Amino acid sequence: QVQLVESGGGLVQAGGSLRLSCTAPVSGDTICFETMGWYRQARGKERELVAAIISGGGPTYQDSVRGRFTISKDDAGHTVYLQMNSLKPEDTALYYCYTPRMFSCFDSMTIRYGTWGQGTQVTVSS
Repeated sequence: QVQLVESGGGLVQAGGSLRLSCTAPVSGDTICFETMGWYRQARGKERELVAAIISGGGPTYQDSVRGRFTISKDDAGHTVYLQMNSLKPEDTALYYCYTPRMFSCFDSMTIRYGTWGQGTQVTVSS
C-alpha cells in the first residue's frame, strides 16, 4: 500500500529553521496530491492542524505559526514542504502530513484516500 513519507525533522535551537518534506515514493509511478495538511502532536496533547494547502484555494495556517511557517508544493505536485523558521520550543512535536486523496500524476487515478504519514520528530531547544 502506498505510504506518505515525511523527512526533514531534527533537533534545532530556538530561532533556527527546518524544512519538512512529504512525498509518496512508489516504484513505477509518481503520486500527486492536491490537498495536503501538516499536523503536529506534542507529548500529552491532541493532534492539531498546523498548515494546509488546499486544492483550488490558498494555504491556511494555525495562528501560532502564521508568519513563521510556509507550506508549499513543488510544481509537479508530488512533494509538499513545510518551511519552519524562527522555531520556538513550543513547536516541539511529532509532525505528520495527511492527504485526503493521493492519485497518479499520469492518469489522475485515485491511489488511496485518507492517508497519514508516519511522522517526523521536531525538537526545538531553548
